[in-house]
Amino acid sequence: MPDGAIVVPSRDDHAEEAALSALRQAFTHAAAFRRSLADRPHRPRLDYRQMRDALMRPLPERGLEGAEVIDDLAASVEPGLMAMPAAGFFGWVLGASHPVGVAADWLASAWGQNSAYHTPTPGTAAIEEVAEAWLLDLLDLPRESSIGFCTGATVSSFVCLAAARGQQLRAHGWDPDADGLFGAPPVHVFIGAEAHQTVFAGLQYLGFGHRRVVTVPADTQGRMYPEALAREMAARSGPMIVIAQSGQINTGAFDPFPAICRIARAHGAWVHVDGAFGLWARACPDTSFLTEGIELCDSWSMDAHKWLQTPFDTGFAIVRHREDHRRAMTIHASYLPEIAGGDRVPSALVPELSRRARGLPVWAMLRHLGRDGVAEMVGRHCRLARHMAARLSAESGVRVLNEVVLNQVIVQFGDGDRERRKKTTAAVIAAVQESEACFVAGSDWGAEWVMRISVISHLSDLAAADRAVDAMIACWRRLRAGG
Repeated sequence: MPDGAIVVPSRDDHAEEAALSALRQAFTHAAAFRRSLADRPHRPRLDYRQMRDALMRPLPERGLEGAEVIDDLAASVEPGLMAMPAAGFFGWVLGASHPVGVAADWLASAWGQNSAYHTPTPGTAAIEEVAEAWLLDLLDLPRESSIGFCTGATVSSFVCLAAARGQQLRAHGWDPDADGLFGAPPVHVFIGAEAHQTVFAGLQYLGFGHRRVVTVPADTQGRMYPEALAREMAARSGPMIVIAQSGQINTGAFDPFPAICRIARAHGAWVHVDGAFGLWARACPDTSFLTEGIELCDSWSMDAHKWLQTPFDTGFAIVRHREDHRRAMTIHASYLPEIAGGDRVPSALVPELSRRARGLPVWAMLRHLGRDGVAEMVGRHCRLARHMAARLSAESGVRVLNEVVLNQVIVQFGDGDRERRKKTTAAVIAAVQESEACFVAGSDWGAEWVMRISVISHLSDLAAADRAVDAMIACWRRLRAGG
């Protein structure tokens, strides 16, 4: 063989079959985990440090067959898994990653399509465009809007606010894409006092910072006061962005969108909505009234893993003004495919040039549930939340602190001063977690510490809700009795 010749290994059918067997093993372990959800503890059996110590081994000198690797992975990580996809998981606003969405997500990985551009991967790009149209129809948002399929609501807010920043600055004679932000007119950002921290993350990434926002007072449920917004906006001039909220993370409350949009329009401002989970209320006839006027806004961010029950790593940046969206995100390089007029380019709507086919699980879940299935699930969860709140409110010494308008319930236990109430509520939360009947967590609400119940797993039904409330009441009674 001549020096420098390239050696091409012959096809090894055995090695290829052995590699494919890893896929079968992954399915076996995944199915076993899902079957165990009804009986397994909600909390991981080992904590982070225990898991780290168990997993921290030297890098292997020699590799293993694929199926052995998957077996080892499943056995090693399983003690550190939380039962997040279970019917009794009420700890955070997380959907239960429906098996249909998971299966589609597996195909996204197995097909290995970098779905940044439409011409190299027409199948996955077309699916994403169809899913975009279906979502706008389901949510009854302006059909001319564009949707960037992002990693989640945090990045979705970042994308929407980037589009807002560009549009507002160009309207005031400054092109941030060409000239950056040094010397640009200041952009005034107005945000409710009870806004979620993920929105602040997006503002930070865009250079707005935490302290430069104008905080608008909110009522006891976290709803922005329109009259306070009007006063703050009247005191300023120049580029402006208003950030409203669809579903406050603790109370589930909705800002008064018609009034906010009317005030913002008078100042030429862009209105963005953090709708991570609350925007899904628009898909259900029982709850759509809560979102009245939201279609008047300019952009909306939301998560797919919440009420659409997809696996994690998918959110939606929805922007009414498609060109402002595209200008904020498009990447130019000589090696990238040419774009024909009117074609939808997936990567022109998100900040990534290498990206998985996120449209596949979205399309699959919309196809699986249909309009009726999404509406049924949202309505059922909201009814369960009201049912749980009613049962808890009937118990002496237990107070529900929010108007249960959606799927969120915040509860406080005990009497006495604030510190005593906090201590008592924390003790009930810990006891419920120890009972393994369900999983709930705590949260700050105003100056109070509360138990927050989030009803959003597609598996949650009346039996799961009653089992959870039974455990909460039993733990509270034991604690009150000194047991």
